[in-house]
Amino acid sequence: MSTTSLTSTADAGHIDMHELAPWPQHLTLTDVVAEGLRLSLVWNNGDRGQFPLLWLRDHCACDQCRHPLTRERLVTPMAAVPGLDEARIEHGQLHLDWQDGHHSRFAAGWLHQRRPGEAAIDSLPRPVAWQTPFSPQHVRHADLVAGGNGEKAWITALLRDGLVLLDEGPLELEEVSRLARRIGPLKATNFGARFDVISKPNPNNAAYTSIALALHTDLPNWRQPPDMQLLYCLKNDAEGGGSIFADGIQVAEALRAANPDHFQLLAETAIDFRFQDEEHDIGVREPVIDVGTDGRIREIRFNNWIRDTLHLPADLITPWYEAYHHFWTLLHAPQHQIALDLRPGQMVAFDNRRVLHGREAFDPSTGERHLQGTYLDRDMLESRLRVLARKG
Repeated sequence: MSTTSLTSTADAGHIDMHELAPWPQHLTLTDVVAEGLRLSLVWNNGDRGQFPLLWLRDHCACDQCRHPLTRERLVTPMAAVPGLDEARIEHGQLHLDWQDGHHSRFAAGWLHQRRPGEAAIDSLPRPVAWQTPFSPQHVRHADLVAGGNGEKAWITALLRDGLVLLDEGPLELEEVSRLARRIGPLKATNFGARFDVISKPNPNNAAYTSIALALHTDLPNWRQPPDMQLLYCLKNDAEGGGSIFADGIQVAEALRAANPDHFQLLAETAIDFRFQDEEHDIGVREPVIDVGTDGRIREIRFNNWIRDTLHLPADLITPWYEAYHHFWTLLHAPQHQIALDLRPGQMVAFDNRRVLHGREAFDPSTGERHLQGTYLDRDMLESRLRVLARKG
């Protein structure tokens, strides 16, 4: 089955509401050939793809197959595909007439992005390990709240680098909550949806004291620790209290290069993390370093305060401590850290499942230190960036 190539662009009427990125409108189809239970397609740039008929029918985007408003799939799974009467190209698009009377239409660019066997295209930035020296990106508060490129830059830097700074914000209580809600709902934990980092009596967490805090990730005792943390500075005139950060990906890779056995031990050995107070007792058993099947580091769980009793076989305990100490030493090496003195009206946002944070001790008798914080889900940040990309 072959047709003459037409030069008009593909119709964008059948938009996938879960679209990862706008498909290339310049692409058109030039040829379609039926090969058994699949179609072989050719685009005007010379690329080719083979699509099973069952896949094409399942992905039909007409108002019978997708809800006209939500664009969610309405048809139930099929084990066999209805017969195909005709496959043709009209104005660079693929048109299919099925034997049961159904008609399907597909934009050439949409199909090109989804060629079977090709990796899915996504507009999201991939995490990039810090390079020494690392200088975080700054975005002005006014540019973020204006939306568009400022908001894109802030989200992109956070997803790519794991840390970004917002400057020149107002000195208003709950501004961190207002900024977070631009992206999505606040992520509530046992410390609430929004928390104040101040020195206070009878604390249930070391953050609410004036002591120094070694590098750590928050809430590794949760099965799903918070993804992104936002810390908004309202006051910071006490002596000390400087913030420190380290990229867990960078340091874990340094550990893997220096001692692969230590890296493997922390990646393959699950340990217990646990938080307890009068109202909560939350624990989980997971490794310090989480590695995907592709070898990429996905997550760091590191918090020495709430590391629980080490339940390991006797012959594994000493090697584990050696590996853990090695990782600790690398994390706290000056070349792997950045120091930030947050100013009032400045906010730092960072990936809590990748970037470790801490602070120097401060003297509350010399002034006030008040940060307000909250957490956001990565899914909401990724969603917001995709929406902004669709808007151009």
